[in-house]
Amino acid sequence: MYESYWQLTRKPFENAFDARSYYPSEVHQGALLKLRYGIENRRGAVLLSGAAGLGKTLLVESLRRQAPDAIAPFVHLVFPQMPADQLLAYIAGELAAAAGTTAATDSLQQSVRTIKQILADNTRAGHHAVVVVDESHLLSGRDGFETLRLLLNFETEGQPGLTLLIAGQTGILPTLDRMPGLEQRLGVKCLLRPFNLEETISYISHRLTAAEAKRQIFDSAAMETVFHLTHGVPREINRLCDLALLIAYAEEQPSITASQVEAVSAELVTVAPE
Repeated sequence: MYESYWQLTRKPFENAFDARSYYPSEVHQGALLKLRYGIENRRGAVLLSGAAGLGKTLLVESLRRQAPDAIAPFVHLVFPQMPADQLLAYIAGELAAAAGTTAATDSLQQSVRTIKQILADNTRAGHHAVVVVDESHLLSGRDGFETLRLLLNFETEGQPGLTLLIAGQTGILPTLDRMPGLEQRLGVKCLLRPFNLEETISYISHRLTAAEAKRQIFDSAAMETVFHLTHGVPREINRLCDLALLIAYAEEQPSITASQVEAVSAELVTVAPE
């Protein structure tokens, strides 16, 4: 709607993954490096944690795209809130689909046998599977994590059958601390943090440049205001900046100032208390 007005080739603040818009911040690049180390060295499990909106799912997608061909299949579970038998049946089905076969998942025992066989064949073929459990804070309590821990027991000729990537909000950390059997298997731990002021300004500029902005749209004070209002959380930055672009376009403003950002936040973002 507003792209032509601002002379942009696309909306710069979409949350969906776009390699052109990926901002290689220090914290995200550091986490990506550690995650790659974990899966490429076939560690049993790795952890990616952080508050909502910090880019965990985008990092997982970046990891999938950068992983070498030997890292396959790459199963991404985005809704883990299910009983143990359904969780294992889903994982078995996804692994089987990647292997071009059909999974037997009518019972918990069949799901386990299917997973074991597919992982063994995959390892013998020189590949290494990755199973990502995204939104892992939604797992069905301790039993869900215990089910995942048991997946780490699958080995073939001394090689682990998969790397389990546990991604979720920081609420999972106390649960993991109470499960030493799983916590001790975490070869890598990554904790994301919000952007600082400098990173926020750089992030906004990077996103606009990726959308081929021809001029500065947000003035310096506006970008600082975005940081203070969003506390450096990328998803919140995206929402506020997108709305600011829309409102300033509707009002035919030549650029976006700090006062305009504050007005947009107050009118469209902030929820007034009842």
